Amino acid sequence: MSGRRIVLASGNAHKAVELARVLPGWDVQAYAGELPEETGDTFAANALLKARHVFAATGGRDWVLADDSGIEAAALNGAPGVWSARYAGDDATDEENLAKLLSEVPPDGDTRVAYVCAMAFVEPGGPEHVVHGRCEGRLTHEPRGSGGFGYDPAFVPDDLADGRTMAQLSQEEKDAISHRGRAARDLLAWLSAG
Repeated sequence: MSGRRIVLASGNAHKAVELARVLPGWDVQAYAGELPEETGDTFAANALLKARHVFAATGGRDWVLADDSGIEAAALNGAPGVWSARYAGDDATDEENLAKLLSEVPPDGDTRVAYVCAMAFVEPGGPEHVVHGRCEGRLTHEPRGSGGFGYDPAFVPDDLADGRTMAQLSQEEKDAISHRGRAARDLLAWLSAG
């Protein structure tokens, strides 16, 4: 199935670039149309909502991939969760969302966090499929690094022992441990087996 075109149900250019890297051999094209409001209470529900919408909007001819992802803070009982992209408000910037999270998680308290991702895949005439990825880490109150986006400057992954944030990793290092990279590898395995 390698080489097929996948329509990504997202207007996030960063996600399109990242998914193109972690899905080698696939032509990932971002969807430029309107997306539905994310009304699901789980990442999987929101991913399926977007995938089904774009699948219908494109006439059911294209393979469609949608992801919903965010950060969960142990100190906040899993918040912001599905609200990660709009934690500080519907039109909040990455910087505003991060500032709100840092203000609510005490630096001397429980700083455990996890990036969580659900990817939904819909294909013409085929089944819907959802895969999940997770990356555990801790929150630093001293953001650093210029790579990545969202909460990356304050997310220190447990997978590495050197204390770098996700925003300080190379693309290859991030793809190897990220929630989205892990979910994409599971999706590739499923596609290869199909």
